[in-house]
Amino acid sequence: MSTRPTIRPARPPAAAHWPWQRDVDWLLVGSALALGLIGMLLVWSATASRDDLTGGDPTAYLVKQGTNVLLALGLGAVMAATDRRWIRLWAPVVYGAAVLGLVLVFVPGVGAVVNGSRSWLQVGGLSFQPAELAKLGVVLVMALLFAERTEGAMRRTVRSSDILLVLSCAAVPAVLILAQPDLGTLMVMVAIVLGVLAVAGVRLSWLAGLVAVGIAAIVAAVAVGLIEEYQILRFEAFTNPELDPRGAGYNTVQARIAIGNGGVWGQGLFDGTQTQAGFVPEQHTDFVFTVAGEELGLLGAGLVVVLLGVLVWRCLRIAQRADDLFDRLAAAGIACWFGFQAFQNVGMSLGIMPVTGVPLPFVSYGGTAMFASAMAVGLLVAIGRRSPGPAVVVRSRSARSR
Repeated sequence: MSTRPTIRPARPPAAAHWPWQRDVDWLLVGSALALGLIGMLLVWSATASRDDLTGGDPTAYLVKQGTNVLLALGLGAVMAATDRRWIRLWAPVVYGAAVLGLVLVFVPGVGAVVNGSRSWLQVGGLSFQPAELAKLGVVLVMALLFAERTEGAMRRTVRSSDILLVLSCAAVPAVLILAQPDLGTLMVMVAIVLGVLAVAGVRLSWLAGLVAVGIAAIVAAVAVGLIEEYQILRFEAFTNPELDPRGAGYNTVQARIAIGNGGVWGQGLFDGTQTQAGFVPEQHTDFVFTVAGEELGLLGAGLVVVLLGVLVWRCLRIAQRADDLFDRLAAAGIACWFGFQAFQNVGMSLGIMPVTGVPLPFVSYGGTAMFASAMAVGLLVAIGRRSPGPAVVVRSRSARSR
C-alpha cells in the first residue's frame, strides 16, 4: 500500500456560504466593530454639553452615530456576502461614481463648502463626501487594472505602460480632490497609490520618481495659489505651534493640552475639562482621539491605537494569504488606507503631523467615512473567505501505522 503523503487544503472553499457561517476573520470584524462602539461613546461625550451642536438634546449625536454604525454594518455584511468576482466587475462603477461625485461638488447649488473645502454634496437634508468613496474606488480600479493587464497577458511582471495607465486613473480623483482643496484626503490617496504600486512589484526607481514628482506638484500648487493660505499656515504651525497659538496653531495646542490632562487613567467619560468646555475644535470629528486621551487616559487611548493596529495587521494578513493578484492588491491598498489615515489623525492630535482634517477610521463622527470603511472591511472578509490558507499535509493510514 502506498505511503506517499497526500496534500489537501487546510479549509474547503467557502464561496457558497454566507460570511457569518464560516471563515470570517473575526479579529478584523471585531476590531472594526469595537472601534465603532468606542467612537459612539467618544462622540457622545464630545457633543453632550454642546447645545450649539445638539440643539439642547445631549443624546442627538449618539443617536446619529449609532445609526451610522448600524447602516455601516449592513453595508459591510452585503459586501462580505457578495461574490468577490462581482466586486471585481463592479470596480469601474464604484470608481466612476466617485469621480462623478467629485465633479458634482463644484456645481453651484449641489456642492457645499465646509471648513474652507468644497468637498460635500448636499442632497435634500443629507450631506455626502465623495472623496471617501474615491478611496475605495481607487483601490479597486488599481487592483483591477494591474490584475487584468498582467493576468490577461499571461505574465507576472509589471510594465511601464501598466503603471502609466494605473497612475492616470488614480490622478483623475487626486486632481479633483486637490482642487477642493482637501490635502488630508489627498495625502491618504497618495499613500494608497504608493502602497499598491509597491505590492504590485513596481521598481524602486518608479516609486522614488513619483515621490519627487509629488513634491514638485505641491510646490507648484503653492506657487499658483491652488492651496489656500489657511492650509499653508497649518503646515507652518505644525513646525512650531507657538508661532500662532491663537490662530493656526490653536488646534494643536488645545489637542496637546487635552491629551496631557488625561494622564494614565483619564479624567473619566463626560468629565474631561477641555472636552466638556469645548476648547478643542472639531472634537467629535477630526480630533476625536483627544477625547480618548483626556477622558480615558493613556490606557483608553492606547486601546484605540491597539485596535487600529489589529485592523491594519489583519488587512496585511489577508493580502499575504491571497492567491489572486486583484485580491492581494485590494487588501494591501485598504491596509495603506487605514494605516496612513489612522497615523495622520492620531499624529495631528499629538502634534507630530500637520492638521489636515481626516477622520479616525470607525471612530470619528460621520456617515460617509464610516460607510466607505465598512464596505472596505466587507471586501476584506470576502477576500479572506476565498483565500485557501496554508496546505496541511495528511499522511495515509499505512504511513501513520509504521
